[in-house]
Amino acid sequence: MKDRIVISPTSRQEGHAELVMDVDDEGIVTKGRYLSITPVRGLEKMVLNKSPETAPVLCQRICGVCPIPHTLASVEAVDSSLGIEIPKAARLLREATLAAHNINSAAIHHFLVAPDIVPDDQFATAVKSVSTIRKTVQYVVDMIAGEGIHPADIRVGGMARNISPLAKDKLVTRMTDLKETLEAHVELIKNFVLEAGLPKDLGVVDAPVLASSGAYGDNDWFDLDKFSEVLPEAWYDDSDIGKKACTTIPLWDGKNVETGPRARMEKFHGFKGKGVIAQHVARADEMLVNYQLCLDALDELDTSASARADYDPRGTGKLGIGVIEGPRGTNVHMSKIENGKTQFYSAIVPTTWNIPTMGPATEGFSHELAPHVIRAYDPCLSCATHVMVVNEEDKSVIKNEMVRI
Repeated sequence: MKDRIVISPTSRQEGHAELVMDVDDEGIVTKGRYLSITPVRGLEKMVLNKSPETAPVLCQRICGVCPIPHTLASVEAVDSSLGIEIPKAARLLREATLAAHNINSAAIHHFLVAPDIVPDDQFATAVKSVSTIRKTVQYVVDMIAGEGIHPADIRVGGMARNISPLAKDKLVTRMTDLKETLEAHVELIKNFVLEAGLPKDLGVVDAPVLASSGAYGDNDWFDLDKFSEVLPEAWYDDSDIGKKACTTIPLWDGKNVETGPRARMEKFHGFKGKGVIAQHVARADEMLVNYQLCLDALDELDTSASARADYDPRGTGKLGIGVIEGPRGTNVHMSKIENGKTQFYSAIVPTTWNIPTMGPATEGFSHELAPHVIRAYDPCLSCATHVMVVNEEDKSVIKNEMVRI
């Protein structure tokens, strides 16, 4: 006899989500459906008919956990639509900011999953290393971008300013001093994950990986002809379940894909392994990748060079695309600016790429283990909500205005 278990809302993520599982008599999940139920907020509509500089300020507030990737994706999209080529110094500062932020976000995730994988007698040690790492990399973001949460110095056209030689020396020194602690933390977390007793095939999915690059992101990589979106009620086998969702589901070449640390590490760094355990290990390993990226960008930076380009705010009328490889995966913002105003704006956030992966990933396991899959993929549901048009009577979706231009 089949039973249905609903966990609503799920815990330990940004926003609200629901996990619906069909469970057999043995307590094994035969079907899992994971969806966002975060209320629609409409940030993409708020920027319309406003100056192009408004978009990064508002869109960085899409998520309180990933403000840096959203700011960067937004300015990249706006830069593109305005026809701006930012100076090299600005590019290096943006790269260093994102790399430091990605380390910080991975450390936050380790804190969130610590109750699942860290023994009680080691908990204080794990939390201390998380705190040390976050303090250092947040200092990097603060110094370069102005603030760690809402970075005011990441601007359309580059950065508000370059950093001073003294600031560069301080950042390099602090990051260099962090290396030993970071390496020890990565090994600590990987060992905890491997010894946690999770089933080796938990969360293994047979989906293509999606990543634009192994580092900052590649705007030229995004191909609109390969991208499509479907509504949740059309995706999930139970349309009543899908109607609860506030996200559209993006597809690449018509397929559901996996994005995030494991996808990047597999595609660009030869990482092997799939599933929950592999995702945790890949996220830890990627901290060292981002550490080196941050140091390399700082080393190459000429502090005497200009960090912001002059530009014509009237816009080109073409679609600008900004692609950023954030902590949770490939973050894409699209902007069209004409006559000095934003005429179109849309964000395809990492969480939405991964959401459909959660359903099949939970199948075949005890329902008690299913939440481990969700936390492994680090979902951030609030940034995934879009604007929809609904029927006033039955609240069904009539039109999704975020799908395509």
